[in-house]
Order: sequence, then C-alpha cells, then structure tokens
Amino acid sequence: MLVRLGSRGSRLALSQAEIVAEGLRRSAPGLELVLVPITTTGDRDRTRPFGEIGARGVFVKELEEALLAARIDVAVHSAKDMTSTDVEGLVVGAYLARDDPRDALCGAERVRPGMRVGTASARRRAQLLALEPTLSVEPLRGNVDTRLRKRRERGLDAIVLAAAGLDRLGLGAEIGLRFPVEELLPEAGQGAIALQVRAGEEQLVRGVDDSETRSRVEAERLCVATIGAGCLAPVAAHHDGRVLTALVAAEDGSWVERHSGPDPRTLGEELLAAAAARGGGR
Repeated sequence: MLVRLGSRGSRLALSQAEIVAEGLRRSAPGLELVLVPITTTGDRDRTRPFGEIGARGVFVKELEEALLAARIDVAVHSAKDMTSTDVEGLVVGAYLARDDPRDALCGAERVRPGMRVGTASARRRAQLLALEPTLSVEPLRGNVDTRLRKRRERGLDAIVLAAAGLDRLGLGAEIGLRFPVEELLPEAGQGAIALQVRAGEEQLVRGVDDSETRSRVEAERLCVATIGAGCLAPVAAHHDGRVLTALVAAEDGSWVERHSGPDPRTLGEELLAAAAARGGGR
C-alpha cells in the first residue's frame, strides 16, 4: 500500500517525517511510503512577525489543504504548530510518544539581568519578561539552524527554542538550560509529533499512536481552544501526566495568570475570566 507523507521542507520537519516513516514501517511492514515536501506560508515569509502573516496555523494550512485535496495521505506536524481546533474533514489520527516538551536557552546557562534574548514567540517573550523584566527580548524568525546562526551574527546573548527540535537534530549540545515548566510553561503540544489524516482514515497511522501523549496534548489543545488563543496571544498549556496547567499573560510580562486543574474547559474559562479582570480580555 502506498502512503504519501506530507511535510514541511525544513531540516527539522524532514527529520521528524523520517521518524514517522520509521514508526509506520515497524507498525505495518511492507508499507510503501513517499515523502512529499510542502512549502507553507510560514516558510515562505521568514521575516515578518506571525501576526502580520496570519493567524495561528501558518505552518500547517498548506498541508491541510493538500490532505483535503488528496495530494497526500498523512500530514506530519509539530503538534505545537497546529490550531487548537480540528479542520472539518480532518482529524489527528496519531500522536507519537512525546519528547522533551521544555523550552531551551541556547547561548547561556541561565537568565541574567539585561540580556538580549531572541524569540519570535509572544508566549516565550511574556514569560521571559515576567521572569526577568530587564531583558531585551528581540524578534527572531527562521528555522533552527538559521536562528542559531543569527544569534551569533547579531551578538545576542541567548535565544529560546524548543528542546525537542534541537534534540531531534542532534543539537542538544547547543542547550545551556532546559527551562523548568514552572518558569516557562510550554506551548500546547510542544514536544509531540501529530499525524493528521482525513476523517475515516485513522487506520493508516493508528499503529504509532501513543495514548498517553494523545490524552495530554488533547487536554492542552482543548484548554487553549476554550481561551480562544491565537498565534500572538501569550497563552500556554501543559499536562505533565498529573495535572494540567495553563496560563495567560500580558505581552510585556507585567502580569501572568497561571492556574491548574483537572478539566481543560473549566481551566480555560477560569483563565479567560482572570484575563478579563486584569483588563486583558477581548
């Protein structure tokens, strides 16, 4: 049986697609796999802030369109790049076992007052400034290799990237600090690879689905969906296997509402109310 895997064309995305391919071959020997690289909106525009390009999902939209048009059979995503709600006609058929969900500081071993730190994430920016208000947080776009290079070229003291991506590329030595989730709460889905398929075709990838990762990531996504967060909203959600924790923050880090609870929807509603009370509601 021929299965076409759609993936972004970056080195990290292709590395993740190969991880998926290996898992599918083990679960279904004899499966014929073809990789189909697809360029997304976020790949084409590597300079403008995400908010100027479009809503959350700038790295997945073209893959989803290819799925709906039957040009591919499985879309390989970093789960953190996906929107918090499923597109009609598509479902996440599998989540691979999650890798390290934490954020990583590259270029330094700790956060120091007055540092220049690069990140394109509003979530990271808000939490970094809440952690150390004297930081200068500067925008930084590009794939992993590009951002590591730009750190050196621009003389930044450090940049923040997802630890899982660095590990998958064999770049773990670049990490000076893996932030405890108590300091930087990860993006919903961070560290997980999601396999999206057309509704009714979940059997294509069911053999590589990790039930524990699915349970945690789906709780995180539901919480974020309840808050109604877009790409630029400083919102985070992470389930550590014991409890779901989520936060919403001011963009400048001047306040952070961080709550934990068992029910994703209730937790999201609590945070939305807390943000509104802070004057940060919509």
